[in-house]
Amino acid sequence: MKVLPIENEPGCYLFECPGCKHHHRITPDWQYNGNPEKPTISPSVLVRNGHYLGSEGKGSNGDCWCTYNKAQIAKGESPAPFNCTVCHSFVRDGKIQFLNDCTHELAGQTVELPDLD
Repeated sequence: MKVLPIENEPGCYLFECPGCKHHHRITPDWQYNGNPEKPTISPSVLVRNGHYLGSEGKGSNGDCWCTYNKAQIAKGESPAPFNCTVCHSFVRDGKIQFLNDCTHELAGQTVELPDLD
């Protein structure tokens, strides 16, 4: 299965994104064809983190994950496991088409959705 229903959340589903390597959650606001092997979801799926969210993605001091991680590295410390990212895609017929505004390495490419366990 490439799309799984979320237990106790009617109409909500998860799929694994090979671009940002996280699960994306689909709510009843999206249309889903109901086929877990060859899902089509519309409209596009847009996930933003950090400064790409505007003021919501920044701390009270104006920092985002980019500035926090740069400061950690400058101090010789490990960065946080988070980044400021954009993942924007269409899911059609079991494939995920990444749009060019994605910040990961699959921007502009279309690949198969991975199976979920």
